[in-house]
Amino acid sequence: MSKILTPLELKVMNLLWKHKKAFVKELLADWSEGEKPAYNTVSTTVRILEDKGYVNHQAFGRTHQYFPLVSKLEYQKNHISNVLENVFAGSAKSLISALVGDSKLSQKERSEIEDLLKKKD
Repeated sequence: MSKILTPLELKVMNLLWKHKKAFVKELLADWSEGEKPAYNTVSTTVRILEDKGYVNHQAFGRTHQYFPLVSKLEYQKNHISNVLENVFAGSAKSLISALVGDSKLSQKERSEIEDLLKKKD
């Protein structure tokens, strides 16, 4: 489960986390941003996710209903740890500094981060 997901794989996983279980046609029906990929593209992507250990399926005749094997929180924790170690050399301070220094971070989000850090003490 340590493999990093491509943007398309992550989009499919986000839809599966949202739906809990879904057929490819349901994933496509809920595709909100950008141009909708072809059915075969999403079907192939789900099978790749299955090979990577993120997804499994239940067969219904010739069609499959897919479901995540990895929770969104588990994925986030695993990959934030990876980012922390590989991008920030294990320095949580550097990671937080990068987040707080980001102009996209609202004042409310900054305050919420502060509150989270205070609760950890």
